[in-house]
Amino acid sequence: MTHGENAEVVVELSDRALVNGRLAPGLGWTDTEWGLEILMMLASSYTYTDRLDRAESMFTDALRTYESAGWSGGHLALAHAFLGFNHRRRGRLREAEESLRESLRIADRVARGLPLYWSATCNLVDTLLARGHVDEAWEIAEQYGFSPPYPSTIVLPDPRSVRGRLLLAVGRTQDGINELEAAEKAAATRGHHNPVMVPWALDLARALAGQDPARAAQLATDARRRAERFGTDTAIGEALRCAAALETGQRAVRLLSQAVTYLEASPCQYEHAAARVEYGIAARSVAEIQRGLALARSCGADGLVAQAREVLETGRGLR
Repeated sequence: MTHGENAEVVVELSDRALVNGRLAPGLGWTDTEWGLEILMMLASSYTYTDRLDRAESMFTDALRTYESAGWSGGHLALAHAFLGFNHRRRGRLREAEESLRESLRIADRVARGLPLYWSATCNLVDTLLARGHVDEAWEIAEQYGFSPPYPSTIVLPDPRSVRGRLLLAVGRTQDGINELEAAEKAAATRGHHNPVMVPWALDLARALAGQDPARAAQLATDARRRAERFGTDTAIGEALRCAAALETGQRAVRLLSQAVTYLEASPCQYEHAAARVEYGIAARSVAEIQRGLALARSCGADGLVAQAREVLETGRGLR
């Protein structure tokens, strides 16, 4: 999954770790021999291959198991973090924020600097950016030290990519570009080519569109190739959104129309809402913007709601 290989193969291999769709006997969330790492990797693989129902079932089971067993430390914090991670992927941004803040509250009782801190903080920053709450995202990053040096363990999603997006959002464009280029190098070193898990290329292409359009176009092309190799609706739809951001006129409209088609089939509703709003704006369609607005509102994406409302209230060039 981290290498971005074919998602159907990833799912097939993941399913073989289960027995009749459930965890094998002896492979449980409180098992002290095997630990939880295999289960977290399995559920995370389902999350990034658009099998969010399976992932949510596993993460919810983890949370209930730890609560029933009376485990109130790092394991419980990590369960809240990964359930929040799943909510974020689904586009349930309010629920994601609630779970991730609870994870950090519990983690504060354990110890700072542990991998579980990175998982919760990274996902909370990512969620707040999706909600359009940029100032809050920056405050969390500052409060919990979400900056280099990064841990050697795998953090989902990639923290360099998320921090690069954060820096761009607060107006530190060159710092953001530098961080995303560092993410590019780290991903190449580790062989992490999944364009959804490590989304540096999509944000870097947008950031470079004005100053280096040739490189931006190459990044978008490479991202689309990796997305098609991975093969999920989310990956391909997001790559098409990025390609559209580098185009104008009918070319942009066509790419966004394709992105909407893929993301409508994806379980990731925030990305679908963003594509729908962008398509409506590019096509100057009131109906499409309104559909995107309704989706954004249901996700809790306040920034996207404000953007759509502003376009509708201005009304210039819409039909």
